[in-house]
Amino acid sequence: MNDYISLIRRNVNYRNLWLARVVSNLGDWFNLLASAALITQLTGAGTAISYLFLARVLPIFVMSPFAGVLADRYERRAIMIVTDILRAITVLGFLLIRRPEQIWLLYALTVLQFVLSSLYTPAHSALLSNIVEPKDLVTANALDGFTWSTMLAFGALLGGIAAALFGLTTAFVLDALTFLVAAWFVGRIQVTRSVTLLTSTEENQGGLFQFVAGLGYLRARPFVLGLALAKAGGALAWGAVNVMEIPLAQDIFPINGNGTLTLGLVYAATGLGTGLGPLMVRRWVGAQHRTQLWAILGGLVALSAGILGLGFAPSLGWVLGASFLRSLGSGTIWVFSAAILQAVVDDEYRGRVFAFEFAALTLAQSISTLWAGVALDQLQLSVQDVLRWTALISLAACLLWAWFQTRTKTRLAVVAQA
Repeated sequence: MNDYISLIRRNVNYRNLWLARVVSNLGDWFNLLASAALITQLTGAGTAISYLFLARVLPIFVMSPFAGVLADRYERRAIMIVTDILRAITVLGFLLIRRPEQIWLLYALTVLQFVLSSLYTPAHSALLSNIVEPKDLVTANALDGFTWSTMLAFGALLGGIAAALFGLTTAFVLDALTFLVAAWFVGRIQVTRSVTLLTSTEENQGGLFQFVAGLGYLRARPFVLGLALAKAGGALAWGAVNVMEIPLAQDIFPINGNGTLTLGLVYAATGLGTGLGPLMVRRWVGAQHRTQLWAILGGLVALSAGILGLGFAPSLGWVLGASFLRSLGSGTIWVFSAAILQAVVDDEYRGRVFAFEFAALTLAQSISTLWAGVALDQLQLSVQDVLRWTALISLAACLLWAWFQTRTKTRLAVVAQA
């Protein structure tokens, strides 16, 4: 743990970026819970909640390619500040929604909010390697993952308390304030490492050409393309698990008939696995990229084993243990694939590569989520049957990654020197 505390203390720029992430993640959970509560108050329809999640996911997939071009064309810190300010204004628009016939405005504002989020994320990922030394990239990404997990565990709780005690208006106002505070922290960052943005010639060729050039960069570098698809491989499985956790908690392992309490425990175990897992794995694999690549394979194995454990779980304790194991795997995939990409991708293409990665992740997770719903409703599979089939999908991704590492062993030797 000393490495993480040391990084925050000695790198003031990373400290400001990390604090911005803490505050922003906290606001995200406030927003989700307040939006869901508002929809329930106005409509009471389950499908309305589904549309909310769709409005949060689709803009990210559609906008990611353009977001990558922006992150490589303009100053990344400025993109983050502007999007945070615009998101604060957008969130305040939720205060105008008071009647059921205004529900369309909630969806429109949600779409706008996540269009802006899709612009923020690639800029954040690309900026990280401009303010952190290569030797600290894994530490920084692991700490980012731990931060997200901590906010999963505590942010949702605080958001629920704020909405329950002080009302939805307070929750939305607090959400807007978190974006402004995050923008203030980002504004304090001073980029200390070289940043290579698009040349004037490339800028004059237009955004579509720059996007195609980014795809060409990936096509010419199969090793980088494989790394950029690592999270998508895991998302083909964990998207379905996210759906199945709800009926697993409510219908199979409720505590005294209370599935909400069970789900809270499952989320807590997931947060611990996602946050603590990469911290522990980093101590074992060290700073060499070769071993970090094998850590990704280990993460896929842990993900598969954890999902399989959920599919055969005989008790709640088993469910919690399996949830910890599968989230340890997903967290490991997330942290180490991002750290290696930040180290090996040329700076002028980094925004586009991370945008492609995020788009592929979102698409894979959407496919996995759809598969879970179809399997449960149309194929009439039980919850645990769906989880067992999902474990096989995860195992297939695991075998594909093992094949990828074998096929790129020459490139592994080069990366191992980094």
